[in-house]
Amino acid sequence: MMKRFIPVIILLFSCSIAFAQPTFKGGEPALANFLKEHIVYPEFSVKNCIGATIQVSFRVDKNGNVDQVKAEQGLGIDLDDEAVRVVKMTRGHWVLKPGIEAVNFTIPIRFAPDMSRCAGITQMNREQAIVAYRNRQELENAVTNYYENKYAGKADTSKESYIIALKKQLGFDDELIDDVLQQAADKLKQGDQDGACTDWKFIRNIGSDRADKFIAQYCK
Repeated sequence: MMKRFIPVIILLFSCSIAFAQPTFKGGEPALANFLKEHIVYPEFSVKNCIGATIQVSFRVDKNGNVDQVKAEQGLGIDLDDEAVRVVKMTRGHWVLKPGIEAVNFTIPIRFAPDMSRCAGITQMNREQAIVAYRNRQELENAVTNYYENKYAGKADTSKESYIIALKKQLGFDDELIDDVLQQAADKLKQGDQDGACTDWKFIRNIGSDRADKFIAQYCK
């Protein structure tokens, strides 16, 4: 099993109102440690040794709530989703100066792959993988949409053989499901039930029942 927790470096803060910049409880070292402990390196980027700095913008209100979380300068792949997910988990950890209602700011987060297992991967390989990820989204959507419709009794079942072939092409197999189940378990352990449910529902929506018991228990 590949290591899923990685070093995450906070480079700087960019705040819409410099003097009103919010403070993470415990300071920047505490924030860096929080992200290091909570980020789960996404499966596609792990396998393709993709690293990047993702700019994540969000708003913090006077109660420490976090909303409007968005990857501003991402790669359009799973690293963006993970950066957004973990920033959402920082809710309740922020403090604003008295009299400030809310502040918008940005955190750049650097994902660093394990280079000890990436020695044979070139920058061209990584770029090709990023393009492939973006191109496969339409195919992935075709699979998940089919199964969502099938569960609702609305699918054209004459297309199932095509969908099965598409799943094979995309690598939607037991090994992938094992990896996504572990990823969901990591998120649940962190207290991120929503993130875990997203992974379990993905498994269900590629035609597997292996996550159904978790969905029934946690995703009501």
